[in-house]
Amino acid sequence: MKKLVTAAFVALLFTNCLSAQEEIKVQEKYTAHNKGKFFISWGGNRESYSKSDVTFKGKDYNFTVDNMTAHDKPKGWHVDYVNPANMTIPQTNFRLGYFFSDHYSVTIGVDHMKYVMTQDQTANVNGYVNLPVDQAGSIYNGVYNNRAVDFAQGTQEGGTPFLLYEHTDGLNYINTEVSRHDDISKWFSLPNTDKVQINLTEGLGAGVLYPKTNTTLLGKERHDDFHISGYGVSAKAGLNVTFFKHFYIQGELKGGYINMQDIRTTQSSDDSASQHFFFLQRIIAFGGIFKI
Repeated sequence: MKKLVTAAFVALLFTNCLSAQEEIKVQEKYTAHNKGKFFISWGGNRESYSKSDVTFKGKDYNFTVDNMTAHDKPKGWHVDYVNPANMTIPQTNFRLGYFFSDHYSVTIGVDHMKYVMTQDQTANVNGYVNLPVDQAGSIYNGVYNNRAVDFAQGTQEGGTPFLLYEHTDGLNYINTEVSRHDDISKWFSLPNTDKVQINLTEGLGAGVLYPKTNTTLLGKERHDDFHISGYGVSAKAGLNVTFFKHFYIQGELKGGYINMQDIRTTQSSDDSASQHFFFLQRIIAFGGIFKI
């Protein structure tokens, strides 16, 4: 009899423990843990670029434009950001990620930036141009020894510009990132993170550059195709606000270094360009987070 009572007591205690655990699980919020969740986001960006020395090489020329200045090409608030037919026209950011722990995620994504050489600039050029005289660009033949060149010249209707140069379809940074996420909702006295949750996120990334470069160089026909041109590395920090467990808006500052040593410029495979520079992105993205 004593053994029977003991067994009954142990069973009751075990049942109460299971019930308590189940109650804790019921009370635990969905946002308390991230491990195993997937997320996807889509957004837009603005960029700033450092000055860059850009070298152009070909059969009959080899010159460097010193300290080239460039800017982005913003679309502004526009329906093209959500129009499937025109989504590559604005500057956009796409990410697909997975939480492999509560605080860390890995993502793949594309930062679709745009890089446009500032046409209204005068920059020093070093090198030479020695094109056949029957080519339109031969008007720029000569030796350039730190010579100041006005790149706005020749851009008038019917003129032959020295150089038009941009990565506008675009400066595509295809990258993977590892990021940390920390819930800071308590800083704002938010009692129910399943309704509103605020997170800090920081990350490091690396990837390749796959631009479609639009270059008019010495009157030559441009190369109009995507081409792997180099690599990039980046770091970011952001603030994420999640609503009703599954939807979020995220703002980020993202900076990095881009090195492109094999940029296609014209139809001839003999022609190429190279450059490296730093960039800073300001990003706003909208996304969803879920378990499969």
